[in-house]
Amino acid sequence: MEWRTTGPTAAISGILPGIQAQGLWVGRRQLFVRFAGEAETATLFTPDMLIRHVERGSSQGGLHSVSLSGRDPLGSADLLQAVFKDWKPDLPVMADTDGQRPEVITALAGVLALVQVTLDLSESGGAVDRAMTMVSAAAAAGCAHAVVLAPREGTTDGQLLRLIEQTHTVSPGTKIVVHPPGAGSAPPDRRYAALMERAMGIHRDLRLAMRIPPPLGMR
Repeated sequence: MEWRTTGPTAAISGILPGIQAQGLWVGRRQLFVRFAGEAETATLFTPDMLIRHVERGSSQGGLHSVSLSGRDPLGSADLLQAVFKDWKPDLPVMADTDGQRPEVITALAGVLALVQVTLDLSESGGAVDRAMTMVSAAAAAGCAHAVVLAPREGTTDGQLLRLIEQTHTVSPGTKIVVHPPGAGSAPPDRRYAALMERAMGIHRDLRLAMRIPPPLGMR
């Protein structure tokens, strides 16, 4: 393959292996490509640089997949399209997002093995609408997709059930993962057994799992 030396760029804070903290592939060892936030120290990557670093990281072995994560990973759509235009990674690629940039999914659907939308239930209704738009876009593009529901201590069963029903309405094929609150040091209480029984009457592809806290868990 001929290396390109020009094109779009993106600020990336790190490319490193780690254990996925949450969601459908929780506990999997992944190569994390972390797109930087405004205050983070980062390196400006071109498409060629990103390909080389991912290939180098993937060669370590023992990795399940690549996770495009960090702040707004799909915000660098031009870079990602340039990367995947003529190059196919050896590992499955997952986009871990809060629902931003649903319009990008169609262009990347042939590359992404999974679009994972994480919804912190302390967020506003606008965040829920954004997440549902992303789920709809992934379903329309034929891309496997998952929703991660992260309730807080004050989240009610009714709130969770409404979100599960809303997700099911948007896409019955969504894989939903519920992470009970807490750092993972204690099992969820019996409330969640009853909640899951009710929720399974709404949506069948649903699972309960504990998050992996830092420093082992990454996202």
